[in-house]
Amino acid sequence: MLKKILGVYEAPRPHWVGNGFPVRSLFSYGDHGKALSPFLLLDHAGPQNFTPTTARRGVGTHPHRGFETVTIVYEGEVAHRDSTGAGGTIGPGDVQWMTAASGILHEEYHSEAFARSGGPLEMVQLWVNLPARDKMSAPGYQNLLNADIPQVALPGGAGHLRVIAGDYLGSKGPARTFTPIDVWDVRLHAGASTELAAPPGHTLALVVLHGTVLVNGQEVARAGQLVHMDRAADTVHLEANNDATLLWLAGEPIDEPVVGYGPFVMNSDEEIRQALEDFRSGQFGRIPAGGRNAPEAALNH
Repeated sequence: MLKKILGVYEAPRPHWVGNGFPVRSLFSYGDHGKALSPFLLLDHAGPQNFTPTTARRGVGTHPHRGFETVTIVYEGEVAHRDSTGAGGTIGPGDVQWMTAASGILHEEYHSEAFARSGGPLEMVQLWVNLPARDKMSAPGYQNLLNADIPQVALPGGAGHLRVIAGDYLGSKGPARTFTPIDVWDVRLHAGASTELAAPPGHTLALVVLHGTVLVNGQEVARAGQLVHMDRAADTVHLEANNDATLLWLAGEPIDEPVVGYGPFVMNSDEEIRQALEDFRSGQFGRIPAGGRNAPEAALNH
């Protein structure tokens, strides 16, 4: 049975995050994010062409608590370091899955090699909520390389789908998650159609990054638009008018209060106050030598 379309939403105008990421926020926990539980926020950065430089471009040291960040790179390279000592560089097709949980400091910059060469950068960053029982778990980091992410051909030569998290027709994504979610990178060929399914009762958001897609034969969704689907039923019919890149986000809702303040997302105002106190007293640790701190400014990101 086809899912009902609840709305098609346009991303606002781009804004800069740091000096390296021109992003459009397709949703956040302050607007659609609560209806899209367990997903809190999605930023689409680029595509943007950067000139070569020896300067650092990106976002300096900033905190998070209470959720996970998922960074998917389509073009360019992004380097990550955090207060657990983890880090790495990801390029096209790679994913960084960072669990902030009880608290983490991290920084994200264009890699040195990419900054020197310049070129196009495109990526998305998704925030995934954690249930109350896991919000104060130990922070962690998963580096998911393109080669480790299953790519599955869609029926009838319609395109292909990469399983970052969850399962598609028996192909399981490498990401370890706290609650059941599907994060799929979907590519459809021009003129092709396919049907995908999410478990009944799960939230579903379909994000069009490139191209134009007809959803359920009813609504046209274009690049930079979010399609919010009803939690009832299970199937979505997609027809691409031209080559299309989509992000499929399905997950079991977390039926708990969402209280956020910038980079902290908890369940109550008191927990937010505690997060601020813990951050300002240094309990989130520090990034090993070489990191750059900008703690108060980071609260605005």
